[in-house]
Amino acid sequence: MNDREVDRQLVRRAQRGDKRAFGLLVSKYQRKLARLLSRLIRDPAEVEDIAQEAFVKAYRALPSFRGDSAFYTWLYRIGINTAKNHLVALGRRAPTTTEFNTDEAEGFEDGEQLRDINTPESVLMSKQIADTVAEAMDELPEELRMAITMREIEGLSYEDIAAAMNCPIGTVRSRIFRARDAIAAKLRPLIDTDEDKRW
Repeated sequence: MNDREVDRQLVRRAQRGDKRAFGLLVSKYQRKLARLLSRLIRDPAEVEDIAQEAFVKAYRALPSFRGDSAFYTWLYRIGINTAKNHLVALGRRAPTTTEFNTDEAEGFEDGEQLRDINTPESVLMSKQIADTVAEAMDELPEELRMAITMREIEGLSYEDIAAAMNCPIGTVRSRIFRARDAIAAKLRPLIDTDEDKRW
């Protein structure tokens, strides 16, 4: 039985009133959701509150969950919306852009190299490079930061990211391309690569 099917069964049980089944879903996704939310909200206490609020909203909305998408995709969307609403309420909305070039994004194939951030070799990388990547991520507009985090850190598929961010796959590809490009530009002086090399 795959992960998605396990979730589906837990959701069905929770929809029938089994609180323990929902508790298992919370245990399974609590840290992942908090990690995702920490890219939007900097204060760890606020992240915890937002994550808890997202789970409460998910529990209340559970009867309407039909299983069209994976449970975690649905939960992430709730979490992202809850965090955005929180930022708006505090007047701290992160800057966003909506421009994208799908052709450019579709042709970009060197992005897989960003996955190598956590390989054994990278453990030997200097603290300066790690700090530069973190700084570059923090400087990204919210929608780019969320897309690259879901892809490179959470390992979600483009389809799941599109569902979670409620946008077309082409937009997701563009956002990930632009995020990778911005990070590569910050790293270029440190790792001495040509400008046409993104990593």
